[in-house]
Amino acid sequence: MRGAIDLGALAQSKKDQSMATQALANAPAGVVVDVNEEDFQQKVIDISKTVPVIVDLWAEWCGPCKQLSPLLEKLAAEYKGRFILAKIDVDANPRLSQMFQVQSIPAVFAVIGESAGPLFQGAIPEAELRQVIEEVLRIAAEQGINGTIDTEVQEEVPVVEEEQIDPRLEAAFNAIEKGDFVAATNAYKEMLNQNPADQVALAGLAQVGLLERASKLDPNTVLQKASDRKDFASQMDLADLELMKGNPGAGFAILINAIKIAIGEDRDRLRARLLELFMVVGDSDPEVIKARRDLASALF
Repeated sequence: MRGAIDLGALAQSKKDQSMATQALANAPAGVVVDVNEEDFQQKVIDISKTVPVIVDLWAEWCGPCKQLSPLLEKLAAEYKGRFILAKIDVDANPRLSQMFQVQSIPAVFAVIGESAGPLFQGAIPEAELRQVIEEVLRIAAEQGINGTIDTEVQEEVPVVEEEQIDPRLEAAFNAIEKGDFVAATNAYKEMLNQNPADQVALAGLAQVGLLERASKLDPNTVLQKASDRKDFASQMDLADLELMKGNPGAGFAILINAIKIAIGEDRDRLRARLLELFMVVGDSDPEVIKARRDLASALF
């Protein structure tokens, strides 16, 4: 598989091919499983010798993850055991995130015969997702990996029924997928014109702002400029990049440290950017809760 990642470093020991059947029998019922560092060997590496495993790396604060994960779960149930969907929370499993060399989330990989390869990053439409899955199954079959798991037992995640989505919200999602940030912004603003307190639209607008800003940044240039702690524009850019890498706590800390030494309008701009990033991540996230306390200390 192109861009393959060696998973051997995480395995506790090498097992021969005959262990695949036993691992499959011991795996939890269902085609969607939550995975952590302790059970990664059993639920992903061993199982990948019998059926392909699609790995979804996500986080609770990630907006695009909430668009993609239900589609992956729906298709996993629909394919009835021809592949396993392994879900990894990158915040709870930083070592796994590092092993997969995750730069931004959602990030999706295929694991076939103990080797992993990247599939895509970000949310994609269902039709494109189906094509990706079919390609994974084709590659797996070429390697002699074309088993299925028993799905007669109640699956962990049922088939997701189609929901009625606000067409403006759907338009925003589609625009984000195409990289059309202006259209996405307009769609969210239209929602806010009708209901200024619409939390989904407010969070979406903040997310689009982050994606648009980050798309224009060169990480090396940002790092070089941000070495000057009083270059507050670069501190904001650096915080954006940390969020895009899945490190919201680090991004918040950069802005809070800048707020401590800034004055006047610079401090106001830094605080406004921090509050905007809180909106992207979500008020209930532990990193946001901690950062709010740290912000209060920095301000008062």
